[in-house]
Amino acid sequence: VNQIVHNGGLYKRPFNEAFEETPMLVAVLTYVGYGVLTLFGYLRDFMRQWKIEKCQNATERAEQKDFVPLYQDFENFYNRNLYTRIRDSWNRPICSVPGAKVDMMERVSHDYNWTFTYTGRVIKDIINMGSYNYLGFAQKAGTCQEAAAEVLSQYGAGVCSTRQEMGNLDKHEELEELVARFLGVESAMAYGMGFATNSMNIPALVGKGCLILSDELNHASLVLGARLSGATIRIFKHNNMQSLEKLLKDAIVHGQPRTRRPWKKILILVEGIYSMEGSIVRLPEVIALKKKYKSYLYLDEAHSIGALGPSGRGVVEYFGLSPEDVDVMMGTFTKSFGAAGGYIGGKKELIDYLRTYSHSAVYATSLSPPVVEQVITSMKCIMGEDGTTVGKARVQQLAENTRYFRRRLKEMGFIIYGNEDSPVVPLMLYMPAKIGAFGREMLKRNIGVVVVGFPATPIIESRARFCLSAAHTKEMLDTALKEIDEVGDLLQLKYSRHRLVPLLDRPFDETTYEETED
Repeated sequence: VNQIVHNGGLYKRPFNEAFEETPMLVAVLTYVGYGVLTLFGYLRDFMRQWKIEKCQNATERAEQKDFVPLYQDFENFYNRNLYTRIRDSWNRPICSVPGAKVDMMERVSHDYNWTFTYTGRVIKDIINMGSYNYLGFAQKAGTCQEAAAEVLSQYGAGVCSTRQEMGNLDKHEELEELVARFLGVESAMAYGMGFATNSMNIPALVGKGCLILSDELNHASLVLGARLSGATIRIFKHNNMQSLEKLLKDAIVHGQPRTRRPWKKILILVEGIYSMEGSIVRLPEVIALKKKYKSYLYLDEAHSIGALGPSGRGVVEYFGLSPEDVDVMMGTFTKSFGAAGGYIGGKKELIDYLRTYSHSAVYATSLSPPVVEQVITSMKCIMGEDGTTVGKARVQQLAENTRYFRRRLKEMGFIIYGNEDSPVVPLMLYMPAKIGAFGREMLKRNIGVVVVGFPATPIIESRARFCLSAAHTKEMLDTALKEIDEVGDLLQLKYSRHRLVPLLDRPFDETTYEETED
C-alpha cells in the first residue's frame, strides 16, 4: 500500500509510506518452510527424549520433574529447533568503534551453533549497516571524544549514587537545560538507561482507573511500562487513525468496565520512528485526535530525535508542529548522539513530578559524566552552538543517504517497508532459511547487517534491517548496494511487483522517481 497523505491541511509536506503486500506464493512457501522446521523440531525433541541425540538445551533437573515445567513453552521450542540453526547471525562481537566501518572477531561453531570458539582472527573494515549511529557521533576521535576524555579525567567514570542523594552533578544540570532548549520545552530530565526511561516512568504517570491506548508495534519498553502501570491497555492498529479514534470514542462513551465511571486519564503511546517497520508516526492526526478527545500524548522519539527534521529535532519538527502539543516527549541518547541514557521533556510541573515519583530518578544511579559530556558536545554540534555547521551538514547528509539508499533498493526489486524519510530500512526476507543465509552471505562480502525474525517480528515477516548513517559515504553505500543486489539474486529475494525505473542522469540527492508495474 502506497500512501501519500495531505489530509485536509494537517500535513505541511507529503507523507509517503509503502508496505507492499506479501506475494501469495512467498507467503505459502514461508508457512511451508516453518511447517517443515517445526516437524523436524518435534522429531529432534523425540530423539533427545530417548537419548538418541544429545540434549544441549536448558532442562529441569531430575529432582524437579514433578514441578511445573520452566522450559517447555513454544518460544523455547523455537529457540531450540529454529533459532539455534541461525544463531551465528546474532551477537557477533565487534572490537572497534561502531562507526561507518567496524572490526569483528571471527568465531566458528563445531556443534551447529550451540557453542562458539574464537579463531583469533579479526575481520577488518566491515561496512556497518546495522548500528543506530544515525549522525555518525560514534567515533574515537574528534571534539566529542576529546571533551569526554577531559571530563573523565576530572569527574571519573562513575557517580556511585542517585540523583536525589550524592549523584547530582553540575554536568547533569547542564545537560537537562540543553535538552530542554533543544526540544523547545519548559524542562527536561535525563536518565541513565533508555529502556528504563519508558518502563519506569509510564507507571509514574498512569495507574489503576486510567486507560492506555498503545500502537500494536510499540517497543518492548513501552509495552512493559504500560503493563507495570496497572492501567487498562487497549491496542490500536499500527498508525491507523480510524482504529485509534474508535477506541477513543468507545472509551469516552462507555467509560470503565462494569462501573461505567469516566477514565481518570487516557494516555496515547506512540513512537516517532518504528524501529522494525521504518514507518513514521502520523503525528498531525494523532495530535488532532488527542485535542478532540481531551487525552494525553506520550511520544517516544528514540529513533527520530536527531534523525528527522531540518535541524534534527525529531518528528515534531519534521511535521512543523509545536512541542507544546505533545504532553510527554521521550527520547534516548543512544542513537543519534552516540552515547547512553534517555530523557523526558515537557511542562515544568511534569518534570518536577517525575523527579519525585519516577523510579528511575529515585533509585537508579546517575549518568556517567563522560557519557553526559558526549551528549552535551554532540547536541551542541547539532544545534550549531559549537560555532560550526558540522551538525547541520550531518543531518542533511543522513537525509540524502536515506532517500538514495531506499530508492536504489526499490529499483532493484526488493520489498522495502516504511517511510521514504526513515533511516531505518527493512528489507523483507520472509523465509526462515533466508534469514541466516542473508546475514552470512553479506558478512562474506564484508558487509555487516542485522537480520530480524520472530519474536521481534511476526513469524512470517522476517527481514534484514539497515540503519543509515551520516558517516556513510556514497562509495560505501554503492559498495553495500552492489553486494545486496548480488545476494538478492543469489537468494531470490527480489519479490517486489512494483519495481522503480532508475534515472541514470539523476543527481545523488534527488528523490523523484517513476513507478511501473512489471
